[in-house]
Amino acid sequence: MTTGQTIAPSCQSCGMPMEKPEDFGTGAEGFRNNDYCHLCGLPSRIYREQMIDKIAGMAPMMKMTETQARELAKMFIPRLKRWR
Repeated sequence: MTTGQTIAPSCQSCGMPMEKPEDFGTGAEGFRNNDYCHLCGLPSRIYREQMIDKIAGMAPMMKMTETQARELAKMFIPRLKRWR
C-alpha cells in the first residue's frame, strides 16, 4: 500500500531532510552531492559527539528540549552513512 508521498533524502552527516535543490551540498568539483546537505557540504573534520552536540543545540528549532534532541541524535546519527 502506498500513500503517494515520497520521502526526501536526508543528509548522511546531520540527518536534515533535503527537499529542494538548494538543500543539497556540493563536492570539490562543484557538482551536487546527494549525500550531504548544504550545511555539511564536504565532510569536515567533525567527530560524532560534536555532531550530536550540534543537533542538541538546535532543540528550539525542533520544538523539543535539549535533552530530547540529544537523545534523538544519539539514536539516529550513528545510523547515517558518514558515521557507520
